[in-house]
Amino acid sequence: MEDLIVLHEDNHVIVVVKPQNMPTQADSSGDLDLLSAVKEYIKVKYEKPGEAYVGLVHRLDRPTGGIMVFAKTSKAAARLCEQITTGEFEKKYLAVTVGRPRDKRGRLQNYLVKDEANNMVKIAPALIEGAKKAVLDYNVLETNDLLSLIDIKLITGRSHQARVQMKGQGCPIFGDARYGGDTLAKGHKLALWAYSLRFVHPVTKQIMVFKAFPPEIAPWKFFAVEKHINVVKPE
Repeated sequence: MEDLIVLHEDNHVIVVVKPQNMPTQADSSGDLDLLSAVKEYIKVKYEKPGEAYVGLVHRLDRPTGGIMVFAKTSKAAARLCEQITTGEFEKKYLAVTVGRPRDKRGRLQNYLVKDEANNMVKIAPALIEGAKKAVLDYNVLETNDLLSLIDIKLITGRSHQARVQMKGQGCPIFGDARYGGDTLAKGHKLALWAYSLRFVHPVTKQIMVFKAFPPEIAPWKFFAVEKHINVVKPE
């Protein structure tokens, strides 16, 4: 909780950076999760008796780090959830992939099926029971001999979506042992980072935009990340 990075906080929302390999909410591992950490942060900061209300409106996979917003009131939670449904809530990711897609930019549309028993997702025919449509837009920002830096905008929010759809293009995400992206990356973290979040403030109606850099480690350090996400790197 002491290490929680808070980008913005007001009476209605709190925007934080999720560390990689931290669950978004409590799971069977028993590890500290971000939702609980945010609740504890609010409880301690404002000396609230009992449990603080924090509304979870979206998620990041455990190995994915980056920006998340939580609601501090039920009204804010409902309005943010509505924005997700209508498409006003915009999430962008940076990914480093092993190899590169055939086209420099494009839209990927697939149907995904999740095997709950082993927590694996795969591309499947649309008519398969449980198949859900997954859509993302991507843009290859930079490449070298082995890797590509890619900007990904999720249109839908399916489990493991970016990881599975990039694998389907023959370029799994660096460090992704689950989906074949660890051939060059044994022991490295998943190179998928939620770097940009845009939403309409649920009360003031102001457009809120937040950006955060991925960690300065391999493979991110091989690319000019700051040039592509248009923010000044903090000293």
